[in-house]
Amino acid sequence: MPLRLLALTIDADDPVGLSEFWRAVLDWGRVDRPDGVPTLQPQDDTGFLLRFPPTDAPNERPHQVHLDLTSTSLEDQQGRVALALSLGATHLDVGQRPEEGHVVLADPEGNEFCVLGPDNRFLAGCPLLGALAGDGTAAVGRFWSAALGWPLVWDQDEETAIQSPHGGPKITWGGPPVLPKHGKNRLHLDLEAARGDGMVEVEVDRLVALGATRVDIGQGEVAHVVLADPDGNEFCVHPASD
Repeated sequence: MPLRLLALTIDADDPVGLSEFWRAVLDWGRVDRPDGVPTLQPQDDTGFLLRFPPTDAPNERPHQVHLDLTSTSLEDQQGRVALALSLGATHLDVGQRPEEGHVVLADPEGNEFCVLGPDNRFLAGCPLLGALAGDGTAAVGRFWSAALGWPLVWDQDEETAIQSPHGGPKITWGGPPVLPKHGKNRLHLDLEAARGDGMVEVEVDRLVALGATRVDIGQGEVAHVVLADPDGNEFCVHPASD
């Protein structure tokens, strides 16, 4: 049984403050978790959670992953940008061109995100949180397709994208060159194994066979296993929750 994408985890200097920013921007609800980590969930209960654990590591840009938000009209796009700016976001210049039709921002802790224009056809039908987008080789897109059991919805010119068969946000990779890493990624995926004794190790063995590697980021004795995908991006495999 393929793994379930449980959450996108965003390490935060101020977990409560950053989660409040994204709660307001996305209009998501809060979830009470046993570990106390601020966690958000879509109102329609589709997609995955956003988690904001604390960190004291420096936040160095550029990051390997950013969020793409969709819009339904130019007014909606402008309103979404204005809301984000009022909550502490800032404009960011990453070399984007005006004709590309999207606005690049950074959240209050410097994490990049884009508010796309209404004419973006690639994310047509996706929710407000339309995609997790970033650098990545075609090989890593195929790795994640096999890891999650999500079909490739784009595989052309070294660019790949996957999406759950049930819809929701896409995960996209723009092909090489891949930006260099600056220590542990600020954003990473948390996966959940199926319920049952030994299922975490079963899935870890399967992922290693697909090209993942075990990594030590100082996690110590924990119930989950930390791996890196073929491009070196960390992710975690957790046992099924009660």
